[in-house]
Amino acid sequence: MLTFMNTTSMYVINAILVLLVVRQIRERRLDLRGLAVPVLAVGAAALFFLHSVPGRGNDIPLELICASAGAVMGALAGLATHLRRDGDGLVLGRAGWLAASMWVGGVGARLAFAVAASNGAGPAIARFSIAHHITGSAAWVAALIMMALADVLTRLVIIYLRGRRPAGLAATAVRTPAGIHA
Repeated sequence: MLTFMNTTSMYVINAILVLLVVRQIRERRLDLRGLAVPVLAVGAAALFFLHSVPGRGNDIPLELICASAGAVMGALAGLATHLRRDGDGLVLGRAGWLAASMWVGGVGARLAFAVAASNGAGPAIARFSIAHHITGSAAWVAALIMMALADVLTRLVIIYLRGRRPAGLAATAVRTPAGIHA
C-alpha cells in the first residue's frame, strides 16, 4: 500500500534535509538566503511527493494533526536557536542541539514511517487507515509533507521574528586580532 516512499529519491531528500541541519549548526547571518534554503528544500520535496491533498474521510484531521506536530517541532526549534547581534548589528543564528535534534527527529520520524511502511508495516498501516477512515497512501504523503512544511516554516518565522526584535538581542563583543574589543 505505501511503497511510494521506498525510493532512493526519498533517502536523498531526507539526507539533504539532515545536511541542512549541519549547515545551520555553524553560526551564520540571518538573511533571506539563509531563510530561503530550507524552504526551497522542503518545497522541492513537496513538489516531488505531493500530488494531491485528499479530503475525504478523516484525511483532513490526519493532515492537521501532522501539520500541528510539525509546527510544534518547528516552534521549539525556533525558540532553541541561538541568536545574537554582531558588532555591526547584524543578526547571527546558530542551531543548538535542541533545535538540531527537533529537526533530525522530525526527518527521522518521517523516514522511519516510510521505511516501516515499505518493509512489513504496510498491512498494519492499511488496517489502521481503514479503521480510522483514512483514504490511502496519498493522505499519508500529504500529511507527512505538511508536517515537514509546517516544521520548517514555523521555525523560520519564529527565528525571523526573534531576530527583528530591536532590543531582543544584545551585541556580542568580538575580539580583533590586535586584542581590541569591538
